[in-house]
Amino acid sequence: MAMTEEDKMKAMRKARVIASDISLYNEKKIVKGIETDTFFDLMKDELNEGREQYKSTVSQEIFSTTNYFERAILDVILKNKGHIKSKIW
Repeated sequence: MAMTEEDKMKAMRKARVIASDISLYNEKKIVKGIETDTFFDLMKDELNEGREQYKSTVSQEIFSTTNYFERAILDVILKNKGHIKSKIW
């Protein structure tokens, strides 16, 4: 069964909600990770848990052919933290 535009939109929203929850509950850890350029190492467990949660709520086709979850991490968490001093930017 082909994925519809509605399926894609629902998956994008779900990814953004999960990323928002990760951001909300891990603010200090996220800031430390950005400041020390260790974000993906420090947040590995939380990101993996979020990815698994996302995977369990979308079709296998959407999960395997899109990057909605990774995009949400960048857009919802990292993009909003651009004011934090970091050697990354």
